[in-house]
Amino acid sequence: MEVPTGVMATLWSFISFLPFFFLLLALGVVKAAVGPVVTVVVLVGNSSVVIGMWPAHFIWTYYCVMKTKRLGLVLKIFLLVMLPLPLILWPILGILGSLVVAIGYGFFAPLIATFEAVGEGFVDKLYHCFSGGCVDTIKGACTLVVDFTDFCFHSYFSYMDDLCEKVAVGETPMDVKLTKLPSCLLVCLLGVLLDVPMISIVALCKSPYLLLKGWHRLFHDLIGREGPFLETVCVPFAGLAIVLWPLAVIGALVSAFLCSFLLGLYGGVVVHQEDSLRMGLVYIVAVISIFDEYTNDLLYLREGSWLPRPRYRKSQVDQEHREQKNEVEQNKTKNGKVLSGLNRTKLASERSRTMKRAIQQLKPIQIWDWLFRSCEINGRILLGEGLITVADIEECIVKGKCKKLSVKLPSWCILQCLLRSAKSDSYGLLISDEVEVSNFNWPNDKVLDWILGPLLIMKDQIRRLQLDENEEACLRKLILTSKTEKPEDWDGEGFPSDDNIRKAQLQAIFRRLQGIVTNMSRIPSFRRRFKSLVKSLYLEAIETGALTEARGGSASGSKTSDGRKRQNKNIGRWSSLDVGGSIV
Repeated sequence: MEVPTGVMATLWSFISFLPFFFLLLALGVVKAAVGPVVTVVVLVGNSSVVIGMWPAHFIWTYYCVMKTKRLGLVLKIFLLVMLPLPLILWPILGILGSLVVAIGYGFFAPLIATFEAVGEGFVDKLYHCFSGGCVDTIKGACTLVVDFTDFCFHSYFSYMDDLCEKVAVGETPMDVKLTKLPSCLLVCLLGVLLDVPMISIVALCKSPYLLLKGWHRLFHDLIGREGPFLETVCVPFAGLAIVLWPLAVIGALVSAFLCSFLLGLYGGVVVHQEDSLRMGLVYIVAVISIFDEYTNDLLYLREGSWLPRPRYRKSQVDQEHREQKNEVEQNKTKNGKVLSGLNRTKLASERSRTMKRAIQQLKPIQIWDWLFRSCEINGRILLGEGLITVADIEECIVKGKCKKLSVKLPSWCILQCLLRSAKSDSYGLLISDEVEVSNFNWPNDKVLDWILGPLLIMKDQIRRLQLDENEEACLRKLILTSKTEKPEDWDGEGFPSDDNIRKAQLQAIFRRLQGIVTNMSRIPSFRRRFKSLVKSLYLEAIETGALTEARGGSASGSKTSDGRKRQNKNIGRWSSLDVGGSIV
């Protein structure tokens, strides 16, 4: 670009640049105005929930801790004495956390949406530059408040209900022995005094390499246009990452320092679990080596650690060691070359763009979409077959008793997926005819990672049972209508097999599956999607006439018109209600 020379050329360049200047200024003002609105929405909404629910949380937590049989007397007294500290800090931390999240979300979400509008896929780029990230960010802020409210109203009380459940036969309450407390406190004190400085020194020694390693990777991606520099719109952010990388290293050091206190205090837990002061002292030495090995793996350095790592667990069974040893020896003789090649390779597919394109990793939202879409379609089918009744829907909306819809219906859909996957002898889970979920394309999400492993194990268990069509059809009914506590619960339910062992194995799968769904129902986004599911099922009941039949049939003439008006009025009333009713 040539620099203008002369008064007229400079003046014309200045005048021609004014429209761009005012457009950019208006764009900045519009995007900057979104941040304060988002901050006010999130801060006021979450703070109101935290402060309004704090008395109920305080009282209910104390009540559940005193009522539960899962905790022993000593541990219960200790928790009752220590509970005021986290309960008093909860409103402060909740409000401060909401403020940080609101500021970050209100600033970065419109900014990223503006850069995305410049890329491919948008026809009217100027319009999307101004509109992108404004209304969507404000709606996202409202969604954050709704999810946080669901967590405080639903998830918290669900966890407390589990704490107050009866102790199973043969289960011992969790407790702390008074004779072990002096040893535990001694090891905790020594762990903090020794592990905190040693772990901090290890982290400090690794920090220069972390700084250079990060810069080397970022500059290499910049030259090769890979990683964060792959898209043109991301170049400014990636350049900012290069400049701010030292701050990330400082944050890693601070995190290591704070985590060292928890690692040192965990020595008291080891003493209590192993009932040995010696094992706790050994842990204080071993945890430094564990941390060093973890940082080596994180930075792709040499495997293991040069620091001593003595064993601090004595409760391992010798038989397991022998079985593992035999299995390792067999694997070595069979796959020695493969193992040696893997040991010499450091993240072979780390920079393979071909592999990343071939394996398209799913996103968590896709898993949620499949689950709730499946619940909606199958829920309508089950509603027509009578396995789900209008009374179940109304009971969920009015009284808040939603176990059949929130737990058993998703369990039915996942069971259908497990049966189909086991019958087709697939490696992963067939969520549709064209999509198979496995370890390769499962979303990189910690919460969902806890779900995939158990589901794959249950699929293999079902495949080994070799169910026939009659048993599969009966299982689809039993998971909705019958109990799963003991084999006798299925007597008279029409299950083809009389083998109690087979029944017990299937009931164990049902219990584990329903436990997974119960934990999933405590995720705030699940609760929000579940409300839409219940409303769609209620509308389906009205359209098919199931609601009218359940209420004793419809009258003719004006009575039918009045009934439809009342139904429409109920739809509007129930649409404004929080599905699940009042928890407290």
